[in-house]
Amino acid sequence: MKLQSLVLLAFVFAVLITIFAVVNVDTVPVNFVFGTADWPLILVILVSALMGFLLSGSVALAKIYSLQKDKKAAQKGKPVKPKKNASAS
Repeated sequence: MKLQSLVLLAFVFAVLITIFAVVNVDTVPVNFVFGTADWPLILVILVSALMGFLLSGSVALAKIYSLQKDKKAAQKGKPVKPKKNASAS
């Protein structure tokens, strides 16, 4: 049930981003380090949302991989190194 609610929430969020992007179709200047280009705002919004999705997804996959690695090591009886918590310092 938790997964279904997360999928529904993601779908609603994607629809809201899409509606917001479709409403904003004006051309805007986009400043890059090496120059400037005029892009439709709809592309800027959608590309930004896609980059945010890919970045957060890659961080989540790295965390899942790390947890699976620790779980396999614990199942084999090997000691798992304690992770340093950034908020503890």
